[in-house]
Amino acid sequence: MNLHEALRAVENLRAADRPAVAVAAVARRLVSRSRVREVLRGSWLGHPLHPLMVTVPIGAWVCASVLDVRAGNEDAARRLTGIGLAAAPPTVLLGLADYDRLNRRQQRVGVVHAIANTSALACFAASYAARRRDAHTTGKLLSLLGLSAMGVGGALGGHLSYAQGAGVFRWQRPAEDGNVHLLEA
Repeated sequence: MNLHEALRAVENLRAADRPAVAVAAVARRLVSRSRVREVLRGSWLGHPLHPLMVTVPIGAWVCASVLDVRAGNEDAARRLTGIGLAAAPPTVLLGLADYDRLNRRQQRVGVVHAIANTSALACFAASYAARRRDAHTTGKLLSLLGLSAMGVGGALGGHLSYAQGAGVFRWQRPAEDGNVHLLEA
């Protein structure tokens, strides 16, 4: 089984249906006002915001792990881990703003994506706590576990966007000439 087949199998994971329905209900409650939802979804920009925002925690955590390779960078790695943690809640909120608009198969992938990323977040939070206690080796190992979980979550997020087309042409329509033109508001 290749990676695409494994990711596609998540679309058929019926065990994710109940959690997916629960997450959709939470998402609706959190961003119940349509104007707030549209702002969080990126209508004002003409582009979904969640895929843009994920670059902040991902970038911070990857950079922290790169700094971990060499001794003497412990303080900078801890700060970058903290930056990633601070960027995570708004990133989650932006993902939730998109979630209830997904179809069932996309919601299945989305909920497993959220579980993987929550695991990553827990690892990075534990890494940050270890680093604050000067337990740098433990912090580094927890970051590596977090990167692994984040990789799974990222693969699922990519599958959701690229293979399943979640959010594609939300504010644009494909043109006959192959170029994309903005829809009139």
